[in-house]
Amino acid sequence: MTATLTHLDQSGAAAMVDVSAKAATTRLARAGALVQTTPQVIELIAQALLKKGDVLATARIAGIMAAKKTSELIPLCHPLMLSKVSVDFQLLPTQGQIQIESCCVLSGGTGVEMEALTAASVAALTIYDMCKAVDKAMIISDIRLLEKTGGKSGHYLVEANK
Repeated sequence: MTATLTHLDQSGAAAMVDVSAKAATTRLARAGALVQTTPQVIELIAQALLKKGDVLATARIAGIMAAKKTSELIPLCHPLMLSKVSVDFQLLPTQGQIQIESCCVLSGGTGVEMEALTAASVAALTIYDMCKAVDKAMIISDIRLLEKTGGKSGHYLVEANK
């Protein structure tokens, strides 16, 4: 393994990074996303009144499934044996917002940032899909890494005011 991690091989072609020599450590990543909609949609979700069913339960399952399939969705990502994936929601009715937070954990030689970001993104897309009959103008935004631990680069925590 070379000292520099890169997605380019010696000839300059795209390649998966070789992480086989990296020490296995416990790695955690948390990611977030925001769905902006109307207070009415938030109320329909909270009371489980949408015709497609329980929006948050479905979005949670979709996010977890997506995290497990990240290597099939994002080129050059490593297939990982995740030990934990969670997707949680906070409904903010007065702002017409749904805050999404995902968390992925494993013990291995590579991080889980992409898995956490994929989980939050797919959960947000699932909410959009299930609510679009009521509000096609929903906005999905603020998809970002919130925290990362483990590995050589150490601990990353997004600033509270960002």
